[in-house]
Amino acid sequence: MSYLLGEYDCRVDSKGRFVLPAGIKRQLGVQDQERFVINRGFEKNLTLYPDSEWKQITHEINSLNLYNKKNREFVRYFFRGATELHIDSANRLLLPKALIDYAGIEKEIVLFAYGQRIEIWAKSVYEEMMDSEPDDFASLAEEVMGKIKNNEGDG
Repeated sequence: MSYLLGEYDCRVDSKGRFVLPAGIKRQLGVQDQERFVINRGFEKNLTLYPDSEWKQITHEINSLNLYNKKNREFVRYFFRGATELHIDSANRLLLPKALIDYAGIEKEIVLFAYGQRIEIWAKSVYEEMMDSEPDDFASLAEEVMGKIKNNEGDG
């Protein structure tokens, strides 16, 4: 499993296609360079998953108890708009029109790769979000990361 990293500015053509940057493709395992799944992100963005990561997430979600109403609601919203994508001969991926509209994508996008996923943002939305960095990033880091213990148990 690859761990993805980086920010990439891309352009979307009139048909909704963008070129997958070579910097991302190099980070992917051979088995993950052709097939992806895209769906709605948790904010007004899209999330692109390599096929192997999508299969793992699907396996986790399929283990949920669907007799629980909140679980069913989560599954419906999580899978809403999920679409399988295949890279074409020009290294392009075609974004579905409904997802383009959802994320407010026009011509410019930012691919934000981390872990095993790639967030796709309308460039203006991404820049606005990143410009609103918390006044005290150190406090946020402490609140979020301070709960993680290292392997030696002294954290």
